[in-house]
Amino acid sequence: MKIVSAKVIVTCPGRNLVTLKIQTEEGIYGIGDATLNGREKSVVSYLEDYVIPMLIGRDAHRIEDIWQYLYRGAYWRRGPVGMTAIAAVDTALWDIKAKAANMPLYQLLGGRSRDRIMVYSHANGNDIQAVLDEVGHHRDLGYKAIRVQCGVPGLASTYGVSKGDKPYEPADSDLPSENVWSTEKYLNFIPKLFRAIRDQYGEDLHILHDVHHRLTPIEAARLGKELEPYHLFWMEDAVAAENQEGFRLIRQHTTTPLAVGEVFNSIHDCRELIEKQLIDYIRTSVSHVGGITQLRRIADLASLYHVRTGCHGATDLSPVCMGAALHFDYWVPNFGIQEHMAHSAETDAVFPHAYRFEHGYFTPGDVPGHGVDIDEALAAKYPYQRACLPVNRLEDGTLWHW
Repeated sequence: MKIVSAKVIVTCPGRNLVTLKIQTEEGIYGIGDATLNGREKSVVSYLEDYVIPMLIGRDAHRIEDIWQYLYRGAYWRRGPVGMTAIAAVDTALWDIKAKAANMPLYQLLGGRSRDRIMVYSHANGNDIQAVLDEVGHHRDLGYKAIRVQCGVPGLASTYGVSKGDKPYEPADSDLPSENVWSTEKYLNFIPKLFRAIRDQYGEDLHILHDVHHRLTPIEAARLGKELEPYHLFWMEDAVAAENQEGFRLIRQHTTTPLAVGEVFNSIHDCRELIEKQLIDYIRTSVSHVGGITQLRRIADLASLYHVRTGCHGATDLSPVCMGAALHFDYWVPNFGIQEHMAHSAETDAVFPHAYRFEHGYFTPGDVPGHGVDIDEALAAKYPYQRACLPVNRLEDGTLWHW
């Protein structure tokens, strides 16, 4: 089944999304998500200038060989741009193979390991009462698990919290905006937020929290310990993960479950964290870690060390990634939970899909492939608009890592 053409489709139905479409001589095509939030055009160039010319004439069924060729054949391996491009190719090829076999992707992966997939949504607000209202709203929608973020008193804005009535979007301006951050204000406030949530909603609701890499290991250890009475499902991205050993210090001081991985691009980024059992959930996504082919390897490694999956699923990934992730979730034995941020109505129209939500759970559908398509004519009506993620400075002006 030879690949005869491939093209990149860039669209912006409210936010930028990049899609790779691969066509075979039999007329079967597959699509993969190539979106890299805030750096979308970098992946477009990598695909168009380097990857696509290498694909023409290759056998679309040889998914593993093509993956290895694109990974090992490049002197400069790994990194977010290259691995997102590989992921787009890999996802599209799995889509093609499942369509050729006339079966949903999860069947091709080995069949489902569960009947439904628990997802968590996002609830945020500028103050505790607003957050409590949002948690109640999402609970009424049927969610069993909710990630909670809140504005911090004394700070003008907080990453992860919506501005006004608009849905939250982290890439918020043409060039990076600058926000002010205070670790002290954050650490003193967050335990009060989760005490209020448990007081109002009890213990039956799974609650999660994302630190967005903003603490040092000892600061994260303090936060995890202070949040223990509120029984979080997980504390996410507590520290910047380049120094994986930092998680050992956190682990020594708290039993709050730890999750990390949405910015990882390779199994090597999380190997030590998994093998040393320093985390409880690995959050790598289909679109940023080289596709389903490598995500399966990460999950298999994690299963040996009691680490479960919790794939990234925010709106900086397209419905194509969500569809592929849900088929992966249906199959993976050591599944934990799946992130879900609802895409806009405009985005859903551009990417018709078979997956559906009901009572806090998703199912991926049973159409052949990963169940997501793209309406190219509609996509063309939404041109690219550059958008960047914000940066943060401490109150004294120091540029802060995260």
